[in-house]
Amino acid sequence: MFEKGGVNTSAVHGKLPASMMEYLKTKHDRFFACGLSLVLHPLNPYVPTVHANFRYFELYDEEGEVVDLWFGGGSDLTPYYYYEEDKEHFHATQKRVCDEKDESLYPRFKEACDHYFYNAHRGEARGIGGLFYDYLRSDNARNGRFWFDFVTSLGRVFLSSYLPIVQRRKDQDFGERERYWQEIRRGRYVEFNLIHDKGTLFGLKTKGRTESILMSLPPRVRWDYEFQPEPGSAEEEMLLVLRR
Repeated sequence: MFEKGGVNTSAVHGKLPASMMEYLKTKHDRFFACGLSLVLHPLNPYVPTVHANFRYFELYDEEGEVVDLWFGGGSDLTPYYYYEEDKEHFHATQKRVCDEKDESLYPRFKEACDHYFYNAHRGEARGIGGLFYDYLRSDNARNGRFWFDFVTSLGRVFLSSYLPIVQRRKDQDFGERERYWQEIRRGRYVEFNLIHDKGTLFGLKTKGRTESILMSLPPRVRWDYEFQPEPGSAEEEMLLVLRR
C-alpha cells in the first residue's frame, strides 16, 4: 500500500550553530529538542501522501537553566487527485480537537499551514493543507500544560483523520498515466522540503542524521520541462486547486 514511509522519533541536544541562533533570534546556544515525525508515500496515486510532526524545544542559559520552551507541529495532506470529501474529512477531524480547546485555534493554524506549505517559486500550494503551529509558549491565557495537551490530542487523532481516506481510495484502479502524474507532483514535494522546510534546515544545520532527515523524500519522482496536464482532465483540476 505504501511505496515508502518513515516514522521517526528524535531527541537531540547540544549547541546551536550561529546561523540557527540568528534564525531563532536568540543569544542562547544550548538546546534540547524532541519529537515524532512521519511521512507516508502511497503506491496508489489516488491515495494522498501525508505528513505529520509533533515536537518540543528548550533553550538553556550557561548555568543550564531553561530560558525558553515551546511546542510545535502539525499535519497536512498532499493528494495527487482531488476529492472534496477527503479534504473535508481530514480537516474536520482535526478541527474538532481544536474547537474542544479553543475555537480560535483552528482558523489560526489552518491559515498558518496554507501559508507555510507553499512553493512560492511555483505559485502552488504543496497540498490541501491541514494545521501548522510553532512557538506555542506559555502566556497569560494558556500555560505549557494546555499546549502539551493540545499537541498530544492532535497526535492521537491523526490516524482517524488519514486512514479512512486510505481505505476509501486504496483499491481504485490506476495505470501509467496516474503514476506519471504522481511522480510529477512528487517533484514539487521534494522542492518544498529541500528549499523551504524549516525542519529539514534545522536537522542539517545541527548535524542530525542525514538519512533520517531526508526520509521524507519520495522514492520515485520526475521533472519534465514545463509539463502541463491536459485541459479539463482530473490532473488539471488538482493543479487548479493548488494554484487558487
